[in-house]
Amino acid sequence: MTIVDGNNLLWAIQERFEDREIATEIDLCRVLGRFFGATAEEGQVVFDGAGPVRKADFDTVANVEVIFAGLHKDSDSVIEEKIKANSAPRRLTVVSSDRRLRKAAALRKATAVKSEDFWQQVQKELRRRKPQRKEPQEKREGLTESETERWMDLFDLDE
Repeated sequence: MTIVDGNNLLWAIQERFEDREIATEIDLCRVLGRFFGATAEEGQVVFDGAGPVRKADFDTVANVEVIFAGLHKDSDSVIEEKIKANSAPRRLTVVSSDRRLRKAAALRKATAVKSEDFWQQVQKELRRRKPQRKEPQEKREGLTESETERWMDLFDLDE
């Protein structure tokens, strides 16, 4: 399980990497959804505030749970609660450059990763070319005559 401090990562992407393509929460979540899908990890992204009025766009993001802290809490507090409540903190990764969250993760023996380092991992994983599956030879050439006869006999079909 990876918990991402969404605002912290978004800031790091825009300031440190000067990546203007990732400008909003939904942009970030779509990229993280692709990353978590590719790595088969469970991911949560926590943002400050109540989020945008139209949250329907977030329903279409796969492989990542998106959480908005609400009006009376900040994302750091929500993430700290999640760290404390986690039943297997050694398998937990917290993504934030915020010292408060990195310390909270360390106290529970969870892994803390700086936002900049995590974003580099995300970019590297998404750039990796997946090995293409080799198509079966029969797809291009068709079945041999004997294979065709075998299938015809199996299904009791006449030519």
